[in-house]
Amino acid sequence: MPVLLALLTGCGSGSDSSENSEEPKDSTMASQVQTETDNTLTPAEVAEGWVLLFDGSSTANWHPYLNKSDGASWKAQEGALVLDTTKTAEGTGHSGDLVSNDEYENYHLKVDWKISKNGNSGIIFNMKEDPKYKATYESGPEMQVLDNDGHADGKIKKHRAGDLYDLISSSSEPVKPVGEWNTAEIISGTDSIELILNGVSVVKTGAWDSKWKKMIAGSKFKAWKDFGTFKRGHIALQDHGNMVSYKNIKIKTF
Repeated sequence: MPVLLALLTGCGSGSDSSENSEEPKDSTMASQVQTETDNTLTPAEVAEGWVLLFDGSSTANWHPYLNKSDGASWKAQEGALVLDTTKTAEGTGHSGDLVSNDEYENYHLKVDWKISKNGNSGIIFNMKEDPKYKATYESGPEMQVLDNDGHADGKIKKHRAGDLYDLISSSSEPVKPVGEWNTAEIISGTDSIELILNGVSVVKTGAWDSKWKKMIAGSKFKAWKDFGTFKRGHIALQDHGNMVSYKNIKIKTF
C-alpha cells in the first residue's frame, strides 16, 4: 500500500498525522489526498512513451478554452486539478472548460476523476479550439463524468457516467460512488474509439465512417456539422458548474 503524504495547508499547523482530522462540513470541498505515486510515471510507463499532462502542482499544460477567462476556478490543489465552484469568472460562475495546450492523434489517455454530489462534468476529446466553435462540445465527443444518482442526467439514456455522451450507452456501469476516485481511459485510433472505466471496457465503436456519421445525425449534436469529424485534437475537462477533481492525467500516442 502506498504511504499517504500529509499536505500542509498553512504555516505552523503542528498537526499530528497519526490523528484523524475533522471531516469537512461541506463534502464537496473535502481535501484531496495525494499518494506517493500520484501524478508520476513508472520507469515502465516512461519506456512505453507515456507523458504526464498534470504534474500535481500546476496548470502549466492547460488553459481555458479560447482563453475566454482567467481560469481562476481551475487550480492545482493537493495533488489534484480541481474545479472550485466557489470561484467565479467575470460574474458568470464559470471559468470555462480547461483545454490541453497540445493536440493529439492516435492515443491512449488515462485520467482519474472524482465528482461532487449531484455533480456533472466530462472529458471531451478530439476537439478543435477555434473561435467558430463557441464551446468544446461543438467539435469533440465526450466521456461522461457524473453522479448518476444525484444529477438529472443520470435518468437519461446515454448521459450516464462512462457513456459516450448522447451517442452510446455504457455496456456496464463499474462507476464508483460519489467521493471516490474513478479511472477513465480513452483510446482513440485511426478508425475506432474505446472507453474504459475502472478497468472495464464500456464503449467500443467504429468511428469516422458512415455508421458514425449516422449516429451523430440522430443525436443532439446533429446541428454542428463538424462535431466528431476530427481525429486529431485537444483534450478538455468540462466546467459544468459543479465541483470536480482530476489527477493522474497521462497520455501515450501510437
